[in-house]
Amino acid sequence: MKTLVLAALGECVHVAGLMKIRSLAEQAGWNVEFLGPAVDTTSVIQAAKSHHADMVGVSYRLTPETGERLLAEFAEQADGLRDAGVRFAFGGTPPVVEKARKIGFFEASFDGTEPVEQVIAYLRGESEQSGEKSIPPQNMPDRRKWKTPYPLFRHHFGLPTMKDTVEGIKKIAEAGILDVISLGIDQDAQENFFHPEKQLLRRKGAGGVPVRSADDYRRLYQASRRGNHPIMRTYSGTDDFIALAEMYRETINICWAAVPLYWFNRMDGRGPWDLEGSIKEHQELMAWYGEQDIPVEANEAHHWGMRDASDEIFVTSAYLAAYQAKKFGVKDHIVQMMFNSPPGTADVMDVAKMEAVKQMVNRLAEPGFRIWLQTRTGLLSYPLDEDLARGHLAASVYLQMAVKPDIVHVVGYSEADHAAIPEEVIASVKIARQAAANAIAGQPNMLADPRITERKEELVAESELLLQAIQALGEHSDDPLSDAHTLAQAVSTGLMDAPQLNNNPFARGALVTRIDERGACVPVDPQTGQPITTKERITSVQSRRLA
Repeated sequence: MKTLVLAALGECVHVAGLMKIRSLAEQAGWNVEFLGPAVDTTSVIQAAKSHHADMVGVSYRLTPETGERLLAEFAEQADGLRDAGVRFAFGGTPPVVEKARKIGFFEASFDGTEPVEQVIAYLRGESEQSGEKSIPPQNMPDRRKWKTPYPLFRHHFGLPTMKDTVEGIKKIAEAGILDVISLGIDQDAQENFFHPEKQLLRRKGAGGVPVRSADDYRRLYQASRRGNHPIMRTYSGTDDFIALAEMYRETINICWAAVPLYWFNRMDGRGPWDLEGSIKEHQELMAWYGEQDIPVEANEAHHWGMRDASDEIFVTSAYLAAYQAKKFGVKDHIVQMMFNSPPGTADVMDVAKMEAVKQMVNRLAEPGFRIWLQTRTGLLSYPLDEDLARGHLAASVYLQMAVKPDIVHVVGYSEADHAAIPEEVIASVKIARQAAANAIAGQPNMLADPRITERKEELVAESELLLQAIQALGEHSDDPLSDAHTLAQAVSTGLMDAPQLNNNPFARGALVTRIDERGACVPVDPQTGQPITTKERITSVQSRRLA
C-alpha cells in the first residue's frame, strides 16, 4: 500500500481541506499519515523519510506572499526527496495556489474549485497532473465505479433551438460537474422523427430541442466532447422505438434508455399506441437494448406517483418494470425513485417507500441482472420562489442519499417556472453535489427510524398482495407478470389505478387517495374518505369485476 504524508505547513492551522483529502485518499487505497496543523518543513521531510512516503501533500491557506516564501524554502529542502522519486502535491486558496504553480516544484496543485472526481482520479493515478483532465469512462456502470463514493449526477437539458442547446451543452460540459446530460427533445422528435409529414411547424421546440436529423444528434453529442465529457441519453420516443434506439446508439452513444411499462401511449396522450400494444412494444425495446448491453431505466413508478397513486401501487409498478427488464434480457437495470411525489409526502414515508422498492426489486438481482438506484426530486414539489426552490433541492437530495443512490437525477430549481438554462443547470448540480457530499461525510442513519421499518414492511406486504391479484388475472398465461394482456387488464380492472386517470379510456380512475397523518399516500373509501387496506381495495375491484 502506498503512503501519503499530509501536513499544514508553517504557521497554517487550517486542516479542513487536508481532512477531506485524507478521506478521499484512504478510499482510493492510500495509507495516510496525517501530521496535523502548523508543521515545520524539517518535520515534514523527516516524516516523509521515516514513513517511506510515496507522496507528500502540504497545504497553506494564509497570506499569498508569505506562502510563496515558505513554499520556496520547502521546495529547496525537499528537492532531494523529489529526486528520489517522492511525489509532491499542494493545496490552498486560489491566490496561494497561483504562487505555488509558479515555483514549479509540485506536480499537482488544488485550490478547492476542482470537481471531486478530478481529485479522486489524481489519487488513483488516473491523471498525472491536476491540470490534465483524463476522459472519464463513457458508459454508466464504469463511470459509476470510477466516481465512487460519489453518485453520478444527471440533469435534463434541451432548449427550443438547436443553436442554444448546442451552446448550452458546451457550457455544461466545460463546467466539469455533470456526468449525464439527458437530452430533452420536443414532442415531434419523440413521436414523428421518421414522419416529417406529421410534424407541425407550430410545435417545433415545444418541450425541448427540435432535433430533425441524425446529424442534429451528432452535433449535440459533439458539443459534449469537452470538459469532463459527460455521457448522454435521451427519450426512447413514442413510436418507431427500435429505429430510434439504433440511431441513438450510433449518434450519441446512448448511455442508457428509459423504457416505461404503462406510459407514453394513448393512455397518457403521449403516443399513438393503445395500452396493450405499447406494453408489447416496450418489452421488445427492452429486449433490443439488452442485446446491445445498454442499461435500461424503469421510466415507470414515478408516473404513478405523479398521478397521486397510492404508495403500494408505486412500489408494485417499480417491481413490475424490473421484472420486465429481467425477463427480456436487460443486464443493467436502473430503478427510478422520484421523491416528494405526490407533493406532501412526509420525508420519513418517502424513505420507507423507496426502501420497499429496493427490497422488492433486489429479489430479482443476480450476477447477470444488476440493479442500480437513481433518485430524483419530485418535479411537482418545487416552490415557484427560486430561493425556496434552492432550499428544497438541497434538502431533497440530502434525504435521497439515505437510500445510497448510484445516480442522482438533479431537477433544476427553476423547473416550477421554466426549463433550466445552462447557468441554472450548473447551479442546481452544484447544490446537489454539496448536499450529497455532506451526506457522504457522515449522514445519520435514517434507516434506523422504526417508522421507516414499519412502513417499509407494510408496503412490501401490500405490494405482494397486489402482485398476487395481478397474477390471478392471467390464469391462462405461463407468466402473467410479463403477459401484455394480463398487465393491461391490471389497469382496466383498477388493480393498478390512480386518481388522475379518471375518465381515461384504458383505466378505471376510480382510486381515491390522500396523505394520511403519517405523511403516507394511502387509498381511501370514496364515500367516507377513510383509509382502506390494500386487501379491501383488491376485494372491491375483484367483486366489481365478477358482478
